[in-house]
Amino acid sequence: MAIRYILTLTRRCSHTTTTKHLRRPFSTSAVAPSPSSTPPNISPPPPTAMIYDRLAENVKIKLKQLEQPDYRFLKYSSPHPTRVDHTPILAAPLTRVTTLPNGLRIATESNLACPTATVGVWIDAGSRFESDDTNGTAHFLEHMIFKGTERRTARELEEEIENMGGHLNAYTSREQTTYFAKVLGNDVPKAMDILADILQNSKFEESKINRERDVILREMEEVEHQTEEVIFDHLHATAFQQTPLARTILGPADNIKTITKQHLKDYISTHYSAPRTVIAASGPVKHEEILELVKKLFTKLSPTGITTSQLIAKDPAIFTGSEIRMIDDDIPLAQFAVAFEGASWTDPDSIALMVMQTMLGSWTKNASGGKHMGSALVQRVGINEIAESMMAFNSNYKDSGLFGVYAVAKPDCLDDLAYAIMYEITRLCYRPSEEDVIRAQNQLKSSLLLHLDGTSPVAEDIGRQLLIYGRRIPYAELFARIDAVDANTVKRVAKRFISDKDIAVSAHGPIQGLPDYNWFRRRTYWLRY
Repeated sequence: MAIRYILTLTRRCSHTTTTKHLRRPFSTSAVAPSPSSTPPNISPPPPTAMIYDRLAENVKIKLKQLEQPDYRFLKYSSPHPTRVDHTPILAAPLTRVTTLPNGLRIATESNLACPTATVGVWIDAGSRFESDDTNGTAHFLEHMIFKGTERRTARELEEEIENMGGHLNAYTSREQTTYFAKVLGNDVPKAMDILADILQNSKFEESKINRERDVILREMEEVEHQTEEVIFDHLHATAFQQTPLARTILGPADNIKTITKQHLKDYISTHYSAPRTVIAASGPVKHEEILELVKKLFTKLSPTGITTSQLIAKDPAIFTGSEIRMIDDDIPLAQFAVAFEGASWTDPDSIALMVMQTMLGSWTKNASGGKHMGSALVQRVGINEIAESMMAFNSNYKDSGLFGVYAVAKPDCLDDLAYAIMYEITRLCYRPSEEDVIRAQNQLKSSLLLHLDGTSPVAEDIGRQLLIYGRRIPYAELFARIDAVDANTVKRVAKRFISDKDIAVSAHGPIQGLPDYNWFRRRTYWLRY
């Protein structure tokens, strides 16, 4: 009867004739939705309803199904984020810390089940504490410290590490320098002896210094071809111009050509002091044994010297709203970074900025499921296909920081991409969602735990936190601080760091379509009446 009624209406409309309506009840099996497709608490339309009413009710049911997915699915999983209790997995081994009379700190985390151990020396010194004339010395020293000591030649040093199957490495950042070795548990004393030897007895022969200049200059040429590194170096240069944080880690080429043995020795005597040094160990180690080894081997570290607090007070980091652009039409993709001044390591709002960074998220074109991620910015970028990749970043320093987004895109997508980035960043000041905050909290806590996979990340975490906070923050405390962030906290912190604040922009490539600085600055706030 339903089909006959539809045909009758059609004939009536086409010939404008009067037709007598049949008021017989419709069969419920013909149009009513199946029980499995009807969400709970949603009743199907009554069988005596008119056809337009029935169609309208079916549309409403489908819309509610989109808002509330199939209840059978919800029995096993939920698209709505909920807080996760990580308490059962927070029973981390105790971090033991001992401070010697000269100020040297020794920290260990024992894990007897792990076959390998990592021991290292973390020093509160980096490129930030150099002068314009000596910029690059810290990185140069990192290269030279493996080139032979009074007890070992460079070849003997390499053979000793390889014979024990170990790994010796180092890295320099703007505020820290690290030397560490990863070895089997039984070889920890040998690794400690090597670290003490290279830090206290390096020879710095002139012939090897001259040879290393060419190595570092070639390294600088390689870095120049890594556009992401160039973008962030220029971002620091424009954001912290005329301050130490503006300098690059590698230093200018002119300095590399003029650094001498005396520069290296002066840097060690000034910055490699015991109070600014942490020796950390992780794996099958015992705190008492590491402590005795340190007392025996590290005897030449100066107990006095200038502190980082004094250096920062003398020359603090000052953020300047500005931009730097390098137009290059010979490369196919444009890259740019937009940054606000962020928080320092010890700022109470630094945890909230970490959550906000996770809320903005990261995405690459080759990643699966990017269009369905929780981040609204990732959804905008993925659905509209306006970028090749994007990444939110949050860099912390002792007295400042950088918070923003880095993106890579085709030249004709820059305007849309810039709008999406600025809209979603500024939206944190006005409409942060509680669900987005909870989702970001869970992702942040998981990533922090996943990062500590191995003895080297654990030792790095111990050394870094002792230099920054003076202690290692337990993960139970850190997670409690993350859980304390809610939507109102995000809104308050966003208004502090983002709303109507100056920005720094660094761009490179075919960037003619990238909006100008005033366009970005105007979109750091919304007009609301």
